[in-house]
Amino acid sequence: MTENTTTDSKSLTPLYGKQVELDPSISVAVAGAAGKMGTRVSNNLNLTDAPVYYVEASEPGRERLADLGREVTDLDEAARNADVVILAVPDVVLGKVSAQVVPLMKDGSLLLTLDPAAAYAGLLTERTGVHQACAHPAHPSIFLERTTPEEWADTFGGIAAPQEVVAAYEGGDESVRERATKVIRAIYAPVIDVHWVTVKQLAQLEPTLVETTGCMIGQFLKDSMDHAINEVGIPEKAVQALFYGHIFIALTNALRGSNPFSDACLRAMDFGREHIISPDWKSVWDDAELDVVLAKMLDLDKIER
Repeated sequence: MTENTTTDSKSLTPLYGKQVELDPSISVAVAGAAGKMGTRVSNNLNLTDAPVYYVEASEPGRERLADLGREVTDLDEAARNADVVILAVPDVVLGKVSAQVVPLMKDGSLLLTLDPAAAYAGLLTERTGVHQACAHPAHPSIFLERTTPEEWADTFGGIAAPQEVVAAYEGGDESVRERATKVIRAIYAPVIDVHWVTVKQLAQLEPTLVETTGCMIGQFLKDSMDHAINEVGIPEKAVQALFYGHIFIALTNALRGSNPFSDACLRAMDFGREHIISPDWKSVWDDAELDVVLAKMLDLDKIER
């Protein structure tokens, strides 16, 4: 990711100085504003004309915000005043933080989390009059037509490369969904589209599809490549040259049907599936298994419903 190293607070934000649109009548609070995700969403909010309350508990985090020229607000004050409160804190403390924040929030306000685990597990404090939504970035697609060095450098999204977002809101108030969409487009900008699903569907996508399946396979590709280099003894440059190109063609063939796999390749793929993939791999999509993996992610013994 490319970083701007000048000292001006605005120039330290993403999108290379481009203005992010957000209705200035919508006030936003970011709890955990100096953390990994908190910094990302705060950087984009800092480019808007909306009032923003930056909340950070740690002293080093407060110092980082001060260095960026961002005034720190106490959590209680931010919760009472913001139209949208974003909890950019680790999943394992979302329940505790929401218990502190939600009772203070004004009627009609929105609590926005960035990952569905705690929401699906029922860990978030609820209150009549306070809406809840969750929005998770899709990250720039491998098929994105990038045209600039900045877009190529932005692998995570939220700086220069456009991405999509999947969000969940199960209330029936369309004005709340509209407000959430505006904030989501701002914090993850540049955004192509926001797709709305249920909380359970978002949890099935993240972690089941994305982390349990996709990220695991991504790391497995690295493990297999390392084995070829370190254990089999094939020269690293040769391994990378052949593997990196074939990973891309494998993905575009499988996901987009760009080119058909050859008959010989299909037979090799069947051999690999038999030796590597568990026959009951679809069990990770069972509700019970989703609860197991979410409990692990949230550092719980089990999910209580």
